[in-house]
Amino acid sequence: MSPQSAPLAVTAGEPSGIGIDVTLAAFTRRQKLALPPFFLLGDPDMVAARAERLGVPLASEAIERPEQTAGVWQNGALPIMPLINRQIETPGRLDPANAAATIEAIDRAIAFAVAGDAGAVVTNPIDKKALYDAGFQHPGHTEYLADRCASLFGQPYTPVMLLAGPELSCVPVTIHIPIARVPERLTQVLIETTCRIVHEDLVSRLGYARPRLAVSGLNPHAGERGAIGSEDEDIIAPAVAKLALEGMAVVGPLPADTMFHPEARARYDVAICMYHDQALIPAKTLAFDETVNVTLGLPIVRTSPDHGTAADIAGTGRARPDSFIAALRMAARMAGAQTITAAHAPTARA
Repeated sequence: MSPQSAPLAVTAGEPSGIGIDVTLAAFTRRQKLALPPFFLLGDPDMVAARAERLGVPLASEAIERPEQTAGVWQNGALPIMPLINRQIETPGRLDPANAAATIEAIDRAIAFAVAGDAGAVVTNPIDKKALYDAGFQHPGHTEYLADRCASLFGQPYTPVMLLAGPELSCVPVTIHIPIARVPERLTQVLIETTCRIVHEDLVSRLGYARPRLAVSGLNPHAGERGAIGSEDEDIIAPAVAKLALEGMAVVGPLPADTMFHPEARARYDVAICMYHDQALIPAKTLAFDETVNVTLGLPIVRTSPDHGTAADIAGTGRARPDSFIAALRMAARMAGAQTITAAHAPTARA
């Protein structure tokens, strides 16, 4: 099955959160919004219980293979691929018993994408604490996806988190680490690698001819030429200079406090930021309900809503599906361009 015709694989996410809520809301609007076909990896009983709680009329059908999605979709039913592990419908309340199914859904979605049976993976939010309690060893979704792909393809991958929104797209160079550890983890090689991955995927998967990257400084005012920290002069500036010599359209380091107003944003396509909140705060502030979390640097396409589990409103009908809908559309767009690029396509191990 080609990436263009393959359905999207959607994971149920943490059952105590709004993953199922937004999935159901999107499914009910599929015709009006012309959404791409997707199948859900989850527990049919759990999904039915959440639909009943929300008062959402739901026709669903269990499938065994992704290629069955098209027929079920055309018949107006939600295709659900049952999991081996059960999920319990517990809005607002974590249950450790759900952890195995949450991880199983991610693993199976990745396998379908690698095999070409799913055009892309769209993941609903997980609760890291719930998974940590069950033995999960990764900082988050992004790192876990990279590890699984490395196991399947026999080579390491450097995952890059892109927050793509209608007004701003940002990439954090360091992701899920304490702020105190950012300076020690920030290296010239890491910045260069991140920018190259962003450039490659924007060209091959999002259709940019020559992406413009704006690289932020780490310290206030980009260090004031070394007066407020040396990292900007010693690490970031040399990385930008080297990338520019390679022909990349890149500038920096720029003061982060003047990078995100409208006039500044018009001068670049993606802001490369030095740490998690430096990127995510402006992205979510400008378009919280429309921004999509995209993982670059992997041999598969993966997108996700940019919000968390929002367990406090799970099952209430208050969850907005806008970011999930945007994640579906972004996944379909990227899958239609090219799911596995030449740069990302080693021979998979048997």
